[in-house]
Amino acid sequence: MKEININGFQETIIERSDYPPERCKDILDHETTAILGYGPQGRGQGLNMRDQGFNIVLGVRPGRSWDKALADGWVAGENLFEMEEAAQKGTILQYLVSDAAQISLWPMVQDSLKDGDALYFSHGFGIVFKDHTSIVPKANVDVILCAPKGSGLTVRTHFLEGRGINSSFAIHKDYTGKARDRCIATAFAIGSGHLFETTFEREVHSDLTGERSVLMGMLQGAFLAQYEVLREHGHSPSEAYNETIEEALESLYPLVSQRGMDWMYANCSTTAQRGALDWAPKFHAAIKPVVEECYQSVIRGDEAKRSIETNSQPDYRDKLEKELEIVRNQEMWQAGQVLRPLRPENQ
Repeated sequence: MKEININGFQETIIERSDYPPERCKDILDHETTAILGYGPQGRGQGLNMRDQGFNIVLGVRPGRSWDKALADGWVAGENLFEMEEAAQKGTILQYLVSDAAQISLWPMVQDSLKDGDALYFSHGFGIVFKDHTSIVPKANVDVILCAPKGSGLTVRTHFLEGRGINSSFAIHKDYTGKARDRCIATAFAIGSGHLFETTFEREVHSDLTGERSVLMGMLQGAFLAQYEVLREHGHSPSEAYNETIEEALESLYPLVSQRGMDWMYANCSTTAQRGALDWAPKFHAAIKPVVEECYQSVIRGDEAKRSIETNSQPDYRDKLEKELEIVRNQEMWQAGQVLRPLRPENQ
């Protein structure tokens, strides 16, 4: 474990060396982990645990997800079952279906939980917004969380590369007295690199804000704004795309990730330095109120309510595809489809 202090804020970081595979297997030796759902997180976490030899079963509804599980080597009747049967077999139930599906499947999951079982989430949504989801676990189970800071695809690819993904963890209810060990052992079993502690509330508030802001929503909005300005002033699609997206994702952002923004500023041209230093405060002043508005909408429950209402509509998938088609058809991303194959590694 590593103690860190950032501006007086003390945190304990738990590293993989603190919970090597042997220790995790000892903790989970008498457990059966039931992965419920085979979306991105269910697939990534489930395959990582299976590959390391943990006692695991997968619960999937018949259809496309079932077929994908078979293609990934899960065996029907051995470690692949329909959702309810898998839930009844598990002592740790990893509830990794979508937020909307968690609501509809909750009565079945609640009935499947036995005294001393653990209910595991990778997102605090269902528990925190219980007034909208009606997900209130019974008193005689542990309720835990491990939230990888990346997509399920990244959880899997990092594992295959011998790396780990940073994750947060939280203990909402410790009925058995062993919830913390169960949670941390499972967190490393799914492929986490290091862990930092949070609460269900903080996880979901930060996660929903991040998705709507710098991780996805703001990113799309900022990219599109710059691309449109350049195009409106006569720059070609190739020039606008490269200056907006290609240089950011392929050159600058990876270096910021590795070394930090101060290093990036110190190692770019003096003209770029001056412009970045002068304009960053303007963007900060313009964007921070929008992020604050987003955060307040999250903690009020407005974002949860909207997500549940829209995602539960029978024609949601059709409406979603139309919205995604609008993004897909934007010239900026059409330019990307043409230009990405021209990267040297794709030649």
